[in-house]
Amino acid sequence: MSAVIAIDGTFASGKGTVGKRVAEHYGFGYLDTGKLYRAVAHAMLTAGADLTDAGQAAEAAKTLDPKSLSNPALKSGDVGAAASKIAVHTPVRAALLKFQRDFASAPGGAVLDGRDIGTVICPDADVKLYVDARPLVRAERRFKELSGYGEDTSLDTVFAQLRERDHRDKSRAQAPLKAADDAHLLDTSDLDIETAVNAAVAIIDAVLAR
Repeated sequence: MSAVIAIDGTFASGKGTVGKRVAEHYGFGYLDTGKLYRAVAHAMLTAGADLTDAGQAAEAAKTLDPKSLSNPALKSGDVGAAASKIAVHTPVRAALLKFQRDFASAPGGAVLDGRDIGTVICPDADVKLYVDARPLVRAERRFKELSGYGEDTSLDTVFAQLRERDHRDKSRAQAPLKAADDAHLLDTSDLDIETAVNAAVAIIDAVLAR
């Protein structure tokens, strides 16, 4: 079996974990597209560049080394916040578009997760999921994750950053975060990871069986 599965959703909703596990279940390739933007943001921060400079950000995107996607530094809160800021630049999104579509078109099936996969990157994906959870639940998950990395932060700070990021992601002019019209909603607020993955697989199986 080969198919393209697009998974979009809000920050810390669990879409990345679901996406990775779904890819493993079907034996498909997996791409966390958020890492592309995080890698570009990390390059900008390392160079001391201005995150509002679309030209510099686009150049960093064009010269992105795929090997940098495995850098543990991409998980940090600062890089995540910076990624959301450079993602608003149209030239950056254009530079990374081909990378993502090439991955999706590779033989053997693909799962891509992000914020505009079903709406922009792969509008003809075989299956589209939109993963979400209540804001406070997502903030608690992210706080636990950052604390595990040893970052000194608070739940209030994480919650405020999450709400700011939601607003920025959903209101940006270029490829705003939204569910595709034909996406299937998966609310993970009250689900553990196993239940969420099983729910995703059930949706995917049902759609592909049609």
